[in-house]
Amino acid sequence: MKHHKPEHLPVIKETKHWLAVNKPAGLNVEQLWDYPSVETQVKNYLKGGHLREPYLGIVHRIDRPVSGVLLLAKKKSALRHLNQQFAERKVQKVYWAICSGVPPKQEGTLVHYLLKDQKNKRAEAFTEPRKGAILGKLEYRVVKNNGDWSQLEIRPLSGKFHQIRVQLASIGCPLLGDEKYGGPIGDQPNEIALHARELSFVDPLSEQKETIIADLPINNKLWEAWRGNS
Repeated sequence: MKHHKPEHLPVIKETKHWLAVNKPAGLNVEQLWDYPSVETQVKNYLKGGHLREPYLGIVHRIDRPVSGVLLLAKKKSALRHLNQQFAERKVQKVYWAICSGVPPKQEGTLVHYLLKDQKNKRAEAFTEPRKGAILGKLEYRVVKNNGDWSQLEIRPLSGKFHQIRVQLASIGCPLLGDEKYGGPIGDQPNEIALHARELSFVDPLSEQKETIIADLPINNKLWEAWRGNS
């Protein structure tokens, strides 16, 4: 039976073992009570007109206010294979971001010790080791800046809670819309100027490298500056 595409959730690519979607900002990844989520929409998409509940494994997560590539497994064997790649840091990620201010260098590497504040659902970044803190690294490149804001291409070298958001805020460059970390308030709640642009991994079946690219959100004022540069 033919599947119907999930509403407002573009499927970028689908195989028998996995599918990649372009998650809009503001949408939960995991099903939580009755809130709209990627998990619910994709399960409904895979279910089609069948009564049987389809298998769906969440390979990785991106924050609710972040848009972009999200990879999901359709088989348990694929989930194990893909999870191993993430755990062994064999997956490459590229993010696009717009931040307030200008980083100190045109390109560089940020290194911080990150501590998760579970109570307040945020992270803290330190330049020196701290009890319970985990090392986080990312590479960035300034694509364009006008003195007040900068467009960045980011390659995280680790995958920690709120890593990009807190590391940029710690150098005085919080993301547009990211009020939690001191960024300018955006027009839409639960949306920040951070987009998971690319995800590269090895296909569990073919063992060939796959690179998935997600287009920027449309009709979103946060990304007007970037579109003007393209």
